Amino acid sequence: MIKVHHLNNSRSQRILWMLEELGVDYEIIKYFRDKETNLAPDALRDVHPLGKSPVMEDNAVKIAESGAILEYLTDTYGKGKLKPTAGTPQALQYTEWMHYAEGSAMLPLLLALYVGRLGKAADPLWPRIFGEITNNLTYMNNALSDQPYFAGTEFTACDVQITFALEAANSTNALADFSNLKDYLERMQARPAYKRAIELGGEYSLGA
Repeated sequence: MIKVHHLNNSRSQRILWMLEELGVDYEIIKYFRDKETNLAPDALRDVHPLGKSPVMEDNAVKIAESGAILEYLTDTYGKGKLKPTAGTPQALQYTEWMHYAEGSAMLPLLLALYVGRLGKAADPLWPRIFGEITNNLTYMNNALSDQPYFAGTEFTACDVQITFALEAANSTNALADFSNLKDYLERMQARPAYKRAIELGGEYSLGA
């Protein structure tokens, strides 16, 4: 049986969502952030040296990094679903967005989170950070101007991957001026598999 080491309010929510989309049986091992520091518990270091989540075990396979886990699940259990056919333009889009979500998209959002704790010392950095956030949100918003999903007309694993970044942005109301992204996020969160994953995973609030 698949085991997901799941931390509340974290990227591991993606893995539960993906497993629900695939209809695969799995077990959730839950961990909770420290209420004062918001950091993951030390117990996760017994699972992976970085002490972070998600980590997934599938019999002898143990794998970290949400993007890598989504790729593994798609290739192992997808049966042709949730990933475009190899060699198509959609497959290239899929690969780009899978990497983009944790590469370009999340960096300025994380910078905003951590720099925000510096108080007035952060003032010189805000124009660049906000500029990068706007640049990325504009790029994503435009990508959805003529197609419903990031890899074309079909829902795929890259949509699971990129939704977390949009939820992080939305936690500060950054999507207010990006109608395509707001509509997209509402559609993703309305998916039955997404809702089941939230019920099973427990507390989920990226603005917490």
